[in-house]
Amino acid sequence: MPEGHVLEFTGVTKRFGAVTAVDDFTARVDPGVVTGFLGPNGAGKTTTLRLLLGLISPTRGSATIGGRRYAQLSHPLQTVGAALEASSFHPGRTAANHLRVYAQASGIPVSRVDEALGVVGLADVGGRKVGGFSLGMRQRLGLAYTLLGDPGVLVLDEPANGLDPEGIRWLRGFLRDLARQGRTVLVSSHLLAEVQQTAEALLIISRGRLVFQGSIGDLTAADEYATVVDSPDRDALAAALTAAGLSHEVLRSGLTVRGADPATVGAVAAAAGIALSALQRRGPALEEVFLDLVNGVRVHESAGAPVAAAEAEPVPTETPEPGDSTEVADAETAPEASADGEPEAEVDGAAVADEDPRADADAEPTTDEEVEGEAGAEGAEPESLDVAPTWDAGQPTTEADLEADRFFSQYDSPDGPPAADGIPESESESDPEADTHSDDEGGEQR
Repeated sequence: MPEGHVLEFTGVTKRFGAVTAVDDFTARVDPGVVTGFLGPNGAGKTTTLRLLLGLISPTRGSATIGGRRYAQLSHPLQTVGAALEASSFHPGRTAANHLRVYAQASGIPVSRVDEALGVVGLADVGGRKVGGFSLGMRQRLGLAYTLLGDPGVLVLDEPANGLDPEGIRWLRGFLRDLARQGRTVLVSSHLLAEVQQTAEALLIISRGRLVFQGSIGDLTAADEYATVVDSPDRDALAAALTAAGLSHEVLRSGLTVRGADPATVGAVAAAAGIALSALQRRGPALEEVFLDLVNGVRVHESAGAPVAAAEAEPVPTETPEPGDSTEVADAETAPEASADGEPEAEVDGAAVADEDPRADADAEPTTDEEVEGEAGAEGAEPESLDVAPTWDAGQPTTEADLEADRFFSQYDSPDGPPAADGIPESESESDPEADTHSDDEGGEQR
């Protein structure tokens, strides 16, 4: 019988550039139970599983299988069976040959191929090419691959995708049987109802952070549940509950009793000889609790940190190189206005924010002759305008940025951009008179 192993995540963080996909994730998955790994799309589930399987390296922290990283396992396929997607199949290869490739590469007896196909219900189609398989059949073939080495650990990412209702019911019993054998079963999914019927323990992740770890019963507190009971003789039932010291509230659907489970309420009614027409326990649905957890409305004690607090943490940025013009440098190096109220015109490579251009007009009136002279001067260089950058100046400069700067800097020179094909700019410019042509009526248009 294969032996299950404990899966441990310790402070795992994974960053892709400025994006933090997994943030200080710490959790433990024990053998003998089906553990559901829940989270909305983009929460970091698949990234976490890839970290566990050594497909990507963590920025910080560790993920181990039985105390060892995946790369340190002596016989990986006999230790861990993993299926992260159902599309990694050669369409021209048969299902049996697909498994034979992995069996021969891992030193697994070829006889295991037929056994694995039989377990997942593909024994009759082992000779068919995978290109003709439906999505559900591909999912079953992926499960057959995970069972090829008879491992003690199974890691499955969305295994119910593409399965019909019969296939989902089969998968539910299949996973429970594997857990009862002592194996470690970790299943990621966003199908809450299916996980509720299959898993006994849960890991819930949101924005890369763990927001819950424990059993399904630990999701809510006992005081969030109530027992709803009803009887054709409500008055007699209410009197019996009062005599037993159980407070209740009369609703249209029956009597709501808090602080007592259905067994206790049923015993009180039986002792009083009262027939019941309804007896059930009501509380928040898994979907409601799940949404509260991932949105930060509800915070569980098993979570490492509240999601809202995680969003408030500043994202670390790289320190700009000396000489880079940033908004912070602008604020620190901007000179103060001179004594006569005339502000400085330029700051090295940066703009002075909130400067009123009319201040110069108030300080030094300009004569009409000067205005006309400036307007009529040909070839005068345009006055340089400092425009504050709209991008994040603190971002690191790449080689592509430097090449773009060199390209566009030639358009900032007083001579203008270089002429095309070696023709001087004066000759390459079109003659204004050439643009004048006659229309059908003999008039001129420009």
